[in-house]
Amino acid sequence: MAKIKVTLVRSRIGSDRRQKATLDALGLGKIGSSVEHEANGPILGMVAKVKHLIRVEEVK
Repeated sequence: MAKIKVTLVRSRIGSDRRQKATLDALGLGKIGSSVEHEANGPILGMVAKVKHLIRVEEVK
């Protein structure tokens, strides 16, 4: 599987409870924080739910 790097670029203030929980599950807290995950189904689903708050890059 490929790896992706997920970075929080917008504030979570104003997001609903489920979006905040999704960001917590991805491991993103503060703006600018980044994490790497395997690009599998559950992770890609979480990324899709908060795509307006994050930036996603493929890691080689």
